[in-house]
Amino acid sequence: MEQDSPTGARTGLVVAALAGAVFVVLAVVLVPWHWFPGEHVHAVADDSVFTKAQIEHNEHVGWMFRLPSWANLAIGLGVSLWLGLSKRGSRIVQRMPGPWWTQVLLATGVLTVIVWVAQLPLSARGQQVARSEGLSSQGWGSWLLDGLIGTGVAWAFTAIGVLVVLAIARRAPRTWPAWAAAAGACLAMIGSFVYPVVVEPLFNDFTSLPDGRLRTEIFALAEKEKVPIDDVLVADASRRTTTLNAYVSGFGSTRRVVLYDNVLTDLPRAETEVIVAHELGHAKHDDVLVGTVLGAVGSASGIGLLGWLLSRRRLLDRAGADGPGDPRVIPLVLALAAVGAFVASPVQNTISRAVEARADLTSLEATGDPDTFVQMQRQLTLKSLADPTPPRVSQFWFGSHPTVLQRVGLARLFERVGE
Repeated sequence: MEQDSPTGARTGLVVAALAGAVFVVLAVVLVPWHWFPGEHVHAVADDSVFTKAQIEHNEHVGWMFRLPSWANLAIGLGVSLWLGLSKRGSRIVQRMPGPWWTQVLLATGVLTVIVWVAQLPLSARGQQVARSEGLSSQGWGSWLLDGLIGTGVAWAFTAIGVLVVLAIARRAPRTWPAWAAAAGACLAMIGSFVYPVVVEPLFNDFTSLPDGRLRTEIFALAEKEKVPIDDVLVADASRRTTTLNAYVSGFGSTRRVVLYDNVLTDLPRAETEVIVAHELGHAKHDDVLVGTVLGAVGSASGIGLLGWLLSRRRLLDRAGADGPGDPRVIPLVLALAAVGAFVASPVQNTISRAVEARADLTSLEATGDPDTFVQMQRQLTLKSLADPTPPRVSQFWFGSHPTVLQRVGLARLFERVGE
C-alpha cells in the first residue's frame, strides 16, 4: 500500500492552524457579537406584525423556494463530489488540449458548466415560482442570459484561483500551501475591491440619484453618521425583480451605496431614508472591508487544509491525479472547495447576521424613528414574500440577516431603552 506523500502536508497543517487562529482573533475583535450592547434582542410575536393570512402565505412561498434551493445545493455538491472523487473528472481534464495552464482554464470552465446545467431544472423551478408569485419581472431569455453571465463570472474567478494555486504547487512542491494561502488571500481582497466596477455592471445599469429632497436628506444622513460619500447610485433592478433592496459593495475607491430603482417608487421617503441609513451604517463600520479581510484569512486557512488533503495518496489516486500540481487534480480541488464552502456557511452567516444587526441599530440611532423602521421591515417582507419564521436550521445555516421578527424586536428594544 502506498504511503501518503509528505509534500506540502506539514506546511498545509501549519498554515491552516495559524490562519484559523488569526481568523478567530479578528472575528472576536471586529465582529459586533452583541446585537444590542447590554441587552438581549428577542424576536416579537409574528401576529404582532403580520396577519395570519400573510404569515401562512409567506411561509408557503418560503417552502416553495427553500425545497428546490436545498435540493439544488445537494445536486451541486453531489455532482462536484462525483467528478472530484473519481477518475471521471480527471478524464475530462485529460481531453483538454494545450499546455497545463490551458487545460486548467478550459477544464475549470467545463466543470463549472456541468454543475450549472445539472442545477438548471431546479433553478428554473425557482424562477417559475418567482414569476407566478409576482416577484420576478424577467422573461425566460433574460433569466437564462443572466445565468450564463453568472456562470462565466464564476468560471473566471475560479479559474484564476485554481491557476495560481497549481502554478505555485508546481514551483514549490513542499511549501506551496503557504505561498498559495498568501496568494489566495490577496486574490480575495482584489476580487472584493474590483467586483463593484467589473462584475456588477454586467447585470445592471447604474445612474446617480437625481437631485432633490431625498438626495439632500441622504447626504445629511451621511454627514450625521460621519460617512463620506460622493454619490448614491440607483440600479435598474425593476427590469428583473419586484423585491426591494439596497446594498453597499466594494471598499476604498470602489465603495458604492446602491438603491434599487423600485425602492424609490414603492416606498415612502421616510422608509427609504431608513434603508439608506442602514447601508450607511455598513459604510461607517467598513463592513465590506472587514468581511473581505475575514474571508481572505478564512480562505488562507482553507487552502492550508487543502494542502494537507492533497498530500493524501489514496485521495489523489481516487481522483486520478499525481499531485497538487497535476491539472487532473482540478475536479478534486473544486469538490473540496464546494464542501468547504458548505461547511463554513454557518460561521459566515452568523457573522453576517451580527453585522446586519449593527447596521440596523446604526439606522435606528441615525433616524431616531423605530416606528418607520418597523413599517419598512414589514413592507420589505411582504413585498419579497419572505418567510417571517424560517426553520431554525435553515436560519442558522443559510440566514445572512436576522429574521424580520428579530429586527422588529431590535427596534422595539431600542424604543424602550431610549424612553
